[in-house]
Amino acid sequence: MPRHPDRPSALAWQVFRASEAIRLGLVTAHKLRSSAWVNLRRDIYADSRLDLDHTLACRAASLQLPPGSALAGPSAALLYGVEHAAEFSDEVHVASPRAAGLRSQRGLRVHLTDLRPSTSPPAPAALLTPAPLPALASLPAPAPLSPHVPLSPHVPLYAHSSLPAHGPATIGAAPSPAPGALRPTPPPRDAARAGPRLGRDAVDIAMDAAGVAGVAGCPEASTLVGAAPIAVAAAAWALPRTDPATAAWETAVWLEPLRAVGIVDSLLRKGLTTRDALTAIGVRNADRPGGRRARWVFGLADPGAQSPPESELRVRLVLAGLPRPVARHPVRLASGLVLHPGLAWPEFRVAVEYDGNSHADADQLHRDRRRLNQLVCAGWIVLHAPGRRLRHDFPALTREVHAALAARGWRR
Repeated sequence: MPRHPDRPSALAWQVFRASEAIRLGLVTAHKLRSSAWVNLRRDIYADSRLDLDHTLACRAASLQLPPGSALAGPSAALLYGVEHAAEFSDEVHVASPRAAGLRSQRGLRVHLTDLRPSTSPPAPAALLTPAPLPALASLPAPAPLSPHVPLSPHVPLYAHSSLPAHGPATIGAAPSPAPGALRPTPPPRDAARAGPRLGRDAVDIAMDAAGVAGVAGCPEASTLVGAAPIAVAAAAWALPRTDPATAAWETAVWLEPLRAVGIVDSLLRKGLTTRDALTAIGVRNADRPGGRRARWVFGLADPGAQSPPESELRVRLVLAGLPRPVARHPVRLASGLVLHPGLAWPEFRVAVEYDGNSHADADQLHRDRRRLNQLVCAGWIVLHAPGRRLRHDFPALTREVHAALAARGWRR
């Protein structure tokens, strides 16, 4: 029978610094080369049972963040639940004050700012005992942003909240709220898995196995090993990140437009930010490098888009010189039924439907074809855009849409 991987309970389901684990006698350099662990970054390892996704990459990068830094752009968007914002192999984007001295390296893209790091004092370093463990409900969640606080690019999430800012430190039990203060409500179990799902619940399992309590907004938590603590990466929901509007602005400036628009579409669709918030941050940062580009991307965004390919199709049609379509425009039929074609030009009664992976399901294909036939019977021209044509035959697809619009009276 094969031997089960040897994992100390203090490191089970955790992301940690190898040098510290070796110094405390939890593992050896030889054992770290076993199948029980995976090397994520220099000196940073993780339990190999955790899914290799961008959330895990963000947790690993958080162990290197100095005070005042935060995960940003597409990395922050992923932590808010935009699953397509980044993959495991993508660089982790970080906004960091120039004075902090953090520099880009393999797998880590650092965007330096002139903003000073927060001077808020760190939480007291109180060690935890393995039992009894605090209930998840007693752990704080990130405080809601105040609508009265102006947002600036690269300012970490916790700089806009009531939580203190923290750099790498040993974090103990969460302090009690001041008398009369509102106690933050912890996120539901599903919210703790923001971004791609982990192999097990990174909040519950990590605390159950290692006796860890984290403070929202802190890059590290601690677990007791004998008389000394070992720092481990915080759960995904507690990682420091820029707020959603700022993450959208950063994404628009840092990424190529097709990908950026898809991420901003998702942030809008999920209600994480609003058009007004994007307009405001665009105006405030109009004179910053990339400000004009960000406003252009925001202008292309549409919360009605249901998937990144739909966002890409819409933007590419606009860039090809066609009028801007409306995502999920409601079309009321004579029977009273309301349909929502993927992309529509209501004034010309022309629609384009993206055919993605969902159309591999025979039942879904049947429902979609019936719905689109009803549109045709109501006088609409409905064109189909399979994913294959979007990737390999887009010029011909553009000509077909152009011809349909021209037949209904559109002129350049």
